[in-house]
Amino acid sequence: MIDVYLLSGFLGSGKTSLLLNLISQLKEQGKKPAIFMNEFGSISIDSDTVGKEKDIPLKELLNGCICCTGSEKTEAQLQGLLEENDDIDVILIETTGAAHPVEALDAVFSPIFAERLHFKGIVTVADAKRWLERNKMSPQIRSLFMEQIRHAHVLLANKTDLLSESELATVSMELSNFNNAAPVIQTTNAEISFSFIEEMLSEAPKPTRDSIVSGRNLPLTSKLITFDEPVDKEEFEEWVKSLPDTVYRMKGYVPVKGITNPYLFQYAYGMVNWLPEYIKMEPKLVIIGEGIKDIEYKE
Repeated sequence: MIDVYLLSGFLGSGKTSLLLNLISQLKEQGKKPAIFMNEFGSISIDSDTVGKEKDIPLKELLNGCICCTGSEKTEAQLQGLLEENDDIDVILIETTGAAHPVEALDAVFSPIFAERLHFKGIVTVADAKRWLERNKMSPQIRSLFMEQIRHAHVLLANKTDLLSESELATVSMELSNFNNAAPVIQTTNAEISFSFIEEMLSEAPKPTRDSIVSGRNLPLTSKLITFDEPVDKEEFEEWVKSLPDTVYRMKGYVPVKGITNPYLFQYAYGMVNWLPEYIKMEPKLVIIGEGIKDIEYKE
């Protein structure tokens, strides 16, 4: 039996950071993990980052949903993952930030895999600051955000370094009250021991397909921006600050003047992050949010 862990959480919460942390720990333990990722839209960004782990089997589902509506595609990808790799110990599934976590289990619970996959539980990453200001989200998006937290078996209150002590106490108390079945772990950069997750999940009740609550038909869209010329870093950040609050997530590779390779650029909930790249990636940026069709970058 191959253990399966599902990583859930809203856009920009830190799921990919958690995934990379867990991959590193599993490899140190001598285990062979495999990754299944779902990206929002048709552009692969997060899976490009994870794909740098050359010895880790990876499958991805672009422009779709790992949910009951896309379960046939998901089953096919999972089948390929298992057939191509006969030495897998653990499968880590990272859902898109726009997915309902329990819907994502539809393919995992397929009879095709009944004798091969052992579902361990849902680990949800919650942006602690976004939780405090959740009422600023549109009702439908806030509902998804809350559902992702409600169905967690282990809940990470992430980005705690951005909160004061009193704010952190409020977040921990409110999350515990909202989902009193899941331990709430305070994290920065989604750093947590895999062994601790295993321990916490050992007694967690497992969800079934019957517990699905729909998170489909959301008003989220994605948009691709490409760059013909390098940008001025400060001017680009000013442009980012000018964007509406309905831009939830940006991730991609942004060429910067005077720098050889495009930076890996990430944005979530007002916070920007630039990471140097040592190989030349295609300069493209994916924006995810509501009402974003008219957004363009012009110097």
